[in-house]
Amino acid sequence: MTKIFCIIPAYNEEKNIYQTVKKAQKYLENIVVVNDGSKDQTAIKAKEAGAKVLTHPINRGQGAALQTGNDYALKRQADIVVHFDGDGQFLGSEIFDLINPIQEEGYEAVFGSRFLEKKSAIPKFKTYIIYPLARTINRIFLNVKTTDPQNGFRALSKTALQKIRIDNDGMAHCSEILYKTKKAGLKFKEVPVTVIYNHFGQKLSSGIKILKDLFVNKLNQ
Repeated sequence: MTKIFCIIPAYNEEKNIYQTVKKAQKYLENIVVVNDGSKDQTAIKAKEAGAKVLTHPINRGQGAALQTGNDYALKRQADIVVHFDGDGQFLGSEIFDLINPIQEEGYEAVFGSRFLEKKSAIPKFKTYIIYPLARTINRIFLNVKTTDPQNGFRALSKTALQKIRIDNDGMAHCSEILYKTKKAGLKFKEVPVTVIYNHFGQKLSSGIKILKDLFVNKLNQ
């Protein structure tokens, strides 16, 4: 039987984490919330929802939280890991859209995309500035071509987890994972997913920091 873990990074998500865990629990048994140094009741709410909670004593960043979750899952013989954001933006009903290509088609990594068949109400600033810039950067400097360069909804096989270690603690991990997936020669694809926006998220300054972190990390590889 395939052992699947859902890893949910969370920082100060007490308002959303309970329902986020419940969304994932409808489809998967092993739910792990990585409480990334939250100063609110994120850990308490996640435990109340039935998740296994791992806690960073300080806020390290989403990339670091995901790697903590990946390490935990690998130690427990996970066959597949699903990354699922803690803010409630993803649909639990789409989890198997990412898992099935690994189980049935031989893919080793599957990435969600907001820019394929399904429609997400993406803020215009992201649609016309942030994401086109990120796609261009990924294509030119990392030699990775995907429709959605900054989507946290993904599934990774055990093989992918063993070959990909997330070194970017912050948000640049999305591009890093794509880059390392291709560099390792892993078979991957994108599938359409829906994203529900509760807030606008990253600003231009955040995007610039992502690019800085990504290039510093790549130069160190």
